[in-house]
Amino acid sequence: MLEKLKQRTLISIAFAGLLYLAITIYIDFDLLLLSFRKFNLLLIPFLLLLSLGNYLVRYIKWNYYISILNIDLHKKDSLMIFMSGLLMSVTPGKIGELLKAYLVKTVNKTPVSVTAPIIFAERATDFLSLTILALIGAYIYDYGRNAALIITIVILIGIFILTNRKLFDSIMKFLSKIKFVEKRIESIERLYHSTYTLLKIKPLIIAIIISVLSWGFECYGYYLVINNFNNTIDVSWSFFSYSFSTIVGAVSMLPGGLGVTEGSFLLMLTSKGLSANDAAATTFITRVATLWFAVIVGILAIIFFQRRFGKINFNNNT
Repeated sequence: MLEKLKQRTLISIAFAGLLYLAITIYIDFDLLLLSFRKFNLLLIPFLLLLSLGNYLVRYIKWNYYISILNIDLHKKDSLMIFMSGLLMSVTPGKIGELLKAYLVKTVNKTPVSVTAPIIFAERATDFLSLTILALIGAYIYDYGRNAALIITIVILIGIFILTNRKLFDSIMKFLSKIKFVEKRIESIERLYHSTYTLLKIKPLIIAIIISVLSWGFECYGYYLVINNFNNTIDVSWSFFSYSFSTIVGAVSMLPGGLGVTEGSFLLMLTSKGLSANDAAATTFITRVATLWFAVIVGILAIIFFQRRFGKINFNNNT
């Protein structure tokens, strides 16, 4: 499985390379180079620190979920596992972050069916926090209002269905007649119990607050990059633009939202008066400081994990 994840990550990187090459050719390399020369390189360490701040605050949410499910995991191991999951940022919908559930299994034998819902809860609360930011901006700037509203409603409906015990029992009563499901009843029950526990009102609200704070770091980093090229754009629009573009990219289910997120950035930035080359430079710098920096951090974390615990075994992880 790890080899497949590596292959998919490499494919995503290759796809990103072709995408960025196409944008560079379309914009004109010389103009793009001119924009990069205007960028203040002293901002780069600060941008990376803001992205790291995002990861560390999201780690707090991950650890909060770990504690809710009473999973015995040392904080250092928990941090290493969480950071390893960042390698999967370039998988569709970040579904590859299920890797974290396998890593927990490697450390303390906790069944994947217990920890996998954490990854779902993380994504759901990340989506909700970003859609909240996007929805506020959509109404302020009258842009993408319907899209942001529909995404928010769909997520809330999904959470309602998953936390409806009676509905789950009714579905399982029907599906248990199927042999494939019958053999996996225990795992499905564990999976649902963890999901139900994590999505209760109190943990849900706490996780959303943590998520808004964590994504606020990257939103602010995006504002700093924009401000380097155009200091007339306010911070609230930057928060809205980053949130909206990230959500649109995630909904596309493309690896890392590649192509869709970049296209949304370019469209929204040029609509605010940035030249195509400045918009492209802003997009490239932002994606390197967020998406690709996350992949690098994930690669380093997985290397340290394997040095500590040995080769990851994906067999019998249920």
